[in-house]
Amino acid sequence: MVTQLARRHSVPTFPALLHTVIEAPDCRAVAEFYRLLLGLHYREGEEPPPEGAPDDADWLVLLDQDGSRVMAIQENTRTTCPSWPSEDVPMQMHMDFKVPTVEDLERHRDHAEELGARLLYDRSQDEGEPLYVMADPAGHPFCLLVQ
Repeated sequence: MVTQLARRHSVPTFPALLHTVIEAPDCRAVAEFYRLLLGLHYREGEEPPPEGAPDDADWLVLLDQDGSRVMAIQENTRTTCPSWPSEDVPMQMHMDFKVPTVEDLERHRDHAEELGARLLYDRSQDEGEPLYVMADPAGHPFCLLVQ
């Protein structure tokens, strides 16, 4: 059935992921967290304003070294922080970031915590796939894992 539908509505290419969007009550704070954690930079014109100037950003795009979009942060003041591992408020999505060694895992956990992340779950002693489940400053879960 899917094949017949695909033939009738042939699409020359597949959609490409533009970026992942995260909602947060403080758009700039979460964008700064991921910018510093992942070594990203802002799209031109979206850099933080000079000190003391108001920051009315409600949508910020973060780019990699090649200028490709990686993620966007959208302001949503009604967002409820996920309560993982409890399912009271589901996480809805999370991101996994891989590192090559256990030493890197520890270094990146420390860095994430310096930036405002908090530890939710420690599986760093797992021989198969050491990992930490962390929460960004707005409470979104993400994993740092060795792979």
